[in-house]
Amino acid sequence: MSKAFRAALPLTLPILAGFLFLGISYGFLMTSKGFPIIYPLAMSALIFAGSMEFVTVELLLSAFDPLGALVLTLMVNARHLFYGLAMLPRFRGTGWKKPYLIFGMCDETFALISSSKEPPGVDRGWFMFFITLLNHAYWVGGAVAGAVLGNLARFDARGLEFVLTAMFAVLFIDQWMRTKTHSPALIGLTASLVCLLVFGPDHFIIPSMVLIVAAFAIADQTLGRHRKDQGDPEETGASA
Repeated sequence: MSKAFRAALPLTLPILAGFLFLGISYGFLMTSKGFPIIYPLAMSALIFAGSMEFVTVELLLSAFDPLGALVLTLMVNARHLFYGLAMLPRFRGTGWKKPYLIFGMCDETFALISSSKEPPGVDRGWFMFFITLLNHAYWVGGAVAGAVLGNLARFDARGLEFVLTAMFAVLFIDQWMRTKTHSPALIGLTASLVCLLVFGPDHFIIPSMVLIVAAFAIADQTLGRHRKDQGDPEETGASA
């Protein structure tokens, strides 16, 4: 367990920097709207969906509309459906950790787990668990710190959310440099750009996710048929 923690901690330090800044801005926002500290603490711990938590601030201050809140939540966080499907094979065999791994799957955790492999001698389940737990703790800590500081001083937190965008750019570059095949990244970029142009910045996320999954499915089937035609042992079941 301790080996898994030591292996996971360095990988999550870039997430710590981003989550602290963004979480602090969220805590400031909550206190500026008149919410007590318990609100950002509970919301960051139980919702754990950064963009949706910012949206929830306005939902709590607006008229009661559960159907509208449901649709908005689905639109904002629909991408997590695809993350979950992609991670199910990796979560298999993790036992009691699996429900928490599913709950704690955010963009940053998905990026780390999908691009990192546990070191030799480190349990895969504990490795993924500590990545998820540390990222969760960073976000909760940042939100609470922002709420506390917001009660002590007034601070304009506009623009701090760019820290998260910069972090995603760094993670993307790191994955690009680690892998020899860049076709998945190019598919994601192309699909997102096309949907952005067609649907606009407010509605392109779900169509782009659908298009990306469809493109991956077609590419996988095409690659599978190619391997079978070439007599690949992995496809034909022949021994090496």
